Amino acid sequence: MSNSLASLTINTIEHATAGSIVYPPGGRLGPRIQQDIQLVMLYTGEMNVTIDGRLLPVAPGHVILLKPGCEETFVFSKTEPSWHRWIAVHLNDMTEEIREELEQLPECLPLTEEMNRLLDLMLNVQRFASFEDQAVISLGLAALHLYPTESRRALLRQEKHPAIYSVLTYIHERYMDDLSLADLADRAGLSPEHLLRLFKRHESATPIAYLWNYRVSKAVELLTSTGLNVTEIAQRCGFKTSHHFARMIKQTTGRTASEIRRLSWSGMRKA
Repeated sequence: MSNSLASLTINTIEHATAGSIVYPPGGRLGPRIQQDIQLVMLYTGEMNVTIDGRLLPVAPGHVILLKPGCEETFVFSKTEPSWHRWIAVHLNDMTEEIREELEQLPECLPLTEEMNRLLDLMLNVQRFASFEDQAVISLGLAALHLYPTESRRALLRQEKHPAIYSVLTYIHERYMDDLSLADLADRAGLSPEHLLRLFKRHESATPIAYLWNYRVSKAVELLTSTGLNVTEIAQRCGFKTSHHFARMIKQTTGRTASEIRRLSWSGMRKA
């Protein structure tokens, strides 16, 4: 991590906040001048962000870094709801050194479980505290420290074994089917043991754990963008039973299926 970002403390942060909203199809935001260092995480739909006249397309499952002083306009999917969450941190003093270090970081990264858990915790804490509370500020600070770490991890993972790409594509296309480790290994042309080692190295997860996380992400998309009932969503996303679906959703997201749906539609009504 760069020295200046690492040296930030809660005393150098004026306030921090987190939020969640679902924009309806055709939604827009801006133009606006960014006041904070902001991390925006997209879960469903799509998000095209114009930053100082330059377009940055964002796909679901990614987080973008927004920097103070930039003019931003957001255009969301025309065909489906777009759910995104964010963490915003306002510094007492934005030094040129920090600005330069932010410029060196990638604008967009894959969204990790660590960042998701940090955001979940920050949303829960700020329900009972103001955005100037030290607990909320500490979590915002942790997010600023985590982003450079995630950028280094992403760089290390760029060069993957070709078998990983083959299996990822297969999972994304066939996640609703009953897939086993042997099926995935056969697809890759590797032994199950070799595939396990490659996945742990490149994805920090087993192939089956990745498969279930992907199924959960697709289920969340359906919960927030359709009126399908839980049984239908479970069947479409490869869950064995509705009970198994409910348990995996709660275990992975920290929320029940009904809470996810209620929050998403509540956000749409407010948008």
